[in-house]
Amino acid sequence: MTRAAVFLFTIGAALFVALLAWRGFDAVVSTLLVAKWGLALIAAFHLIPLLLDAASIWVLMHRHGEGKVRDAIFTRWVGESVNSLLPAGQLGGPVLMVRYLSHRGARIRDAAAAITVSTTAQALSQILFALGGILLFSANGGLEGERAPIIAVTVVLTLSVVGFMFLQRRGMFGHVLRLLQKVMGKRDWKGLTVGADAVDEAIRELYGEKGRVAASFFLNLIGWIIGTGEVWLIMHFLGHPVSWVDALLLESVGQAIRGAAFAIPGSLGAQEGGYLLLAPLVGLPPDMALALSLAKRVRELILGLPGLLYLHLSERKFQRRRAALEASE
Repeated sequence: MTRAAVFLFTIGAALFVALLAWRGFDAVVSTLLVAKWGLALIAAFHLIPLLLDAASIWVLMHRHGEGKVRDAIFTRWVGESVNSLLPAGQLGGPVLMVRYLSHRGARIRDAAAAITVSTTAQALSQILFALGGILLFSANGGLEGERAPIIAVTVVLTLSVVGFMFLQRRGMFGHVLRLLQKVMGKRDWKGLTVGADAVDEAIRELYGEKGRVAASFFLNLIGWIIGTGEVWLIMHFLGHPVSWVDALLLESVGQAIRGAAFAIPGSLGAQEGGYLLLAPLVGLPPDMALALSLAKRVRELILGLPGLLYLHLSERKFQRRRAALEASE
């Protein structure tokens, strides 16, 4: 964990605690506990978008018969668990997803290319989902004064992701490593740069398969849309039902705010602040907005803790297998 990650995590945790203290921890938790067994159902419902996200990885890995559905599902599960619960920002998940796929027999270049392209497609689909939620809510009479600045920010984010795609196709990983080699001195990074060039080539090949990239994008988009049902269910179990349009705004813009705070581990504090900002637009009391965020945190724990345990056991199994192979040589 880097110093920057520790600093951001500390800020996020402080904001998280401050927001709960502001509204009263007991009041927020009491509101959350109204859901009771419904929290388990909410966690089960989240498996649907998780499976769709896994499918978006599988269509990119399943080239020439490569890649298994089971591996894609477990890859997405452990990646989401790491992103949600470990202090590694939103970058730790993709890195460990590549590592997990390589342990399952995938070539590192192919695994890195699939996860890079899938993550980019997911970001683009998230932006489109957020924009769709904003426009639909606006069409129903909301966001009269905020529409233009929100759409402007969405356009800027879209251009940023498109620029990131352009860099990927121009050999981003190889260029970054060569720049680091110049900055850090005369160390021999030939092996690393060769590997990075191989990943860049695999990414270019993958972007050339437009049908697979489009399928990954739309699977992610469908996952975001279905994820609206999670907010609808949470509010139902909390005893404060909302319309589908209101749930769409909370999920689409709420997830966009969480995504924008990707550098903060688990987007701690940012997610809660985002829901507090959105709450007045849909008539939610502040306590209910924080309870909504905490319900999502509980779902992350229900699915994420077993995911981290599975990742730990899988890593130990791989290390033992590698040690056994080295001993037999």
